Amino acid sequence: MTDAASGAATRSISAPPIGRLLRVGLVLLITLVALEAMSVATVMPVVEQDLGDLALYGWTFSAFFLGGLVGVVVASSAADRMAPWIPVACALVVFVAGLTVAGLAPSMLVLVMGRALQGLGAGALPAVAFVCVGRAVPPAERPRVLAWMSSAWMIPSVAGPLLAAWVAETIGWRWVFLGLLPLCAVIGPMVVVGIRAVPAPPDDTAPRNIGGALAVALGAGVLLAGLGAGQWWLFVPGVVIGLVILVPSFRRLTPVGTLRAAVGLPATVASRGLLGMAYHAVDAYVPFAVITVRGAPPIMGGLALLTASGTWTIASWAQVRLVHTIGPVRLVRIGFTLMALGSALMVAVLSPSVPVWTALVAWGIGGFGIGLAWAPITQTGLAAAAHGQEGRVTTSLQLADMLGIAIGTGVAGAVLATLADSTGRDVPGLVITFVAGGVISLFGASLATRLGVARPASVETALVGGH
Repeated sequence: MTDAASGAATRSISAPPIGRLLRVGLVLLITLVALEAMSVATVMPVVEQDLGDLALYGWTFSAFFLGGLVGVVVASSAADRMAPWIPVACALVVFVAGLTVAGLAPSMLVLVMGRALQGLGAGALPAVAFVCVGRAVPPAERPRVLAWMSSAWMIPSVAGPLLAAWVAETIGWRWVFLGLLPLCAVIGPMVVVGIRAVPAPPDDTAPRNIGGALAVALGAGVLLAGLGAGQWWLFVPGVVIGLVILVPSFRRLTPVGTLRAAVGLPATVASRGLLGMAYHAVDAYVPFAVITVRGAPPIMGGLALLTASGTWTIASWAQVRLVHTIGPVRLVRIGFTLMALGSALMVAVLSPSVPVWTALVAWGIGGFGIGLAWAPITQTGLAAAAHGQEGRVTTSLQLADMLGIAIGTGVAGAVLATLADSTGRDVPGLVITFVAGGVISLFGASLATRLGVARPASVETALVGGH
């Protein structure tokens, strides 16, 4: 398909009334994933108190994102070979299966398995959504559409934590999972209808990277298992074998130079991974710090996440205007820096002398930071995608994101469990986790200039040269 033909097709798809259906479908899709994420994160301390096994607490998040690694690659590759609504429909079925397993789990290990299934489906859904944005939305409209997709987190951020905390305290945490099943039955068909207008690519040249995705997930899983092992004779081989499997597989699925953050698309992909790692390594343990360490009720942990999601949404809309005035590089740098500040303030929240509501302020700053940085990184990556190959760039961005989150939350969980066993206290592990999140954020800020964007008007052309 020629550039002129692809441009005409994009304008046709994005025009009313199809454009409205597409946008509604994309927003509903992100809303469903967001509601699950906000609800589950809020009640995990309650789940741990019921099922026990603190050593697997971090795995409830890591398994979700490791499953997401596979979902991202499978769905993105499929979307480059067929109409996007097909992988979306399949992902919804897997997502529902994961909710069912987790809701009925008799142990933390079974819950982890259910979370892996949820991640497989939840990772696929946003991945296809970004493919739809790259294929069906004109470049000039992408910042606004991405802002709407970020805003889809707002209602789940308000309703999810509060409702999940109430459900956990009244009828039990299991219904936080099982209660989402009717919502999936309503939203699922609406999402499929909304994105049916997005066509398949003009040719079937997408690589089949399922094996590579499985290898990345396996390598990351072995690495995290090794890091969480209490004995050195398990730690060393676990880390070595995990890296041997993980690193080559990750390199094959991402642009050349991603691991060294080479200027252009590689640095964009690397920054996306660092963003997810720094933010979610802290975010996953904010409710734990508030509820378990500070002894606040579950609703306070939910409010901390709610505040962060609210500021994330506000920042997402602010960047729509700012990206055209100050440019994506400065936005990414400022965003990472604010995340570092929020992480540092979360360390202070662990002190009994600091009011527990300070967590809302601290992580609200972190949420504003990721809101400023996330969309500029994403749209910069999408600008590099040729028509019909949006899934390849989406795969790289989402893969780095999921891997960063899985490693960040998994390592944090291993550190927390190990230090809790050796010291009998949760605070030392949380301090290390929050400090590490801040350090990673500062490192991400230092890489912002390597995104390869010289000035706001040249976002798309600059990335082409970065391949």
